[in-house]
Amino acid sequence: MAEQRYTLGFVGIGLMGQPLSLRLLEAGFQVNVWNRTVAKLDVVAGAGAKVCGSVGELVKASDVVILCLADTMAVEAVVTEQIIVNGAADKLLIDLSSIHPEATRSIAATLQAACGMRWVDAPVSGGTAGAEQGSLAIMAGGAEPDIEIAREVLRPLYSRLTHMGPIGSGQTTKICNQMIVSCNVLVIAEMMALAKAAGVDAAKIPEALAGGFADSKPLQIVGPEMADKRFEPVKWRVKTLLKDLNMAVDLAGKQGSAIPMSGLAAQLMQLHGSGGFLEQDPATLIKLYAQD
Repeated sequence: MAEQRYTLGFVGIGLMGQPLSLRLLEAGFQVNVWNRTVAKLDVVAGAGAKVCGSVGELVKASDVVILCLADTMAVEAVVTEQIIVNGAADKLLIDLSSIHPEATRSIAATLQAACGMRWVDAPVSGGTAGAEQGSLAIMAGGAEPDIEIAREVLRPLYSRLTHMGPIGSGQTTKICNQMIVSCNVLVIAEMMALAKAAGVDAAKIPEALAGGFADSKPLQIVGPEMADKRFEPVKWRVKTLLKDLNMAVDLAGKQGSAIPMSGLAAQLMQLHGSGGFLEQDPATLIKLYAQD
């Protein structure tokens, strides 16, 4: 297949990175991998990935470098300390991380000026289930020729990849996505707690609302988990939603836009996180409102 001419480098083998890299391996790609915690590479190495001793080694051995990292600081550190000095004009970086649009534009410009390496920001939505099933929604920013390479390379991972505009546009779209997801999950937690307190069998709420205007993927996923107080395994973390909401607040301030609902969501998420739930699943948000 045509896309198999690319050798891929995957940096960041975590909750999302592991299933994504496994799908790329299953599709027949040669995948070089690096992760700060080496033990997390065992599964992908067992599936055929080549473990690299450093990010620099990975960049030199790869045509397309894919990042799936925790936040803006992690992406900036990896790029400025490792990728810039090993990159080249014939290589492409695809960033699946969710980071600040302004930082994306700045880091991408620095990378291209230093070594000619191009950039596509391609944050994803769909969680670990979407990563495992290859059904992610990807919102991408970058030049059209680079987006076409991203479409080829990432094809095993998504059901939809939308080109949103120039570099940074994908990250802005992901922030919009997270505003909806975060507010939705918070109101689901609030609603489930109210239903239970009022004597309704909260476990039946997702089924009762299925197909109506109040239905949503978050309701069908986290609703049953909240009703059952089932918070494991962690699919994504409270701190991830909080990070993205904080970026939304910052971006809105710079644009002069009012986002009162997302601003309140950020405060509530921070309150929940300060109670020791930052590393927990968003289903634990039910604890903010539960009376028991």
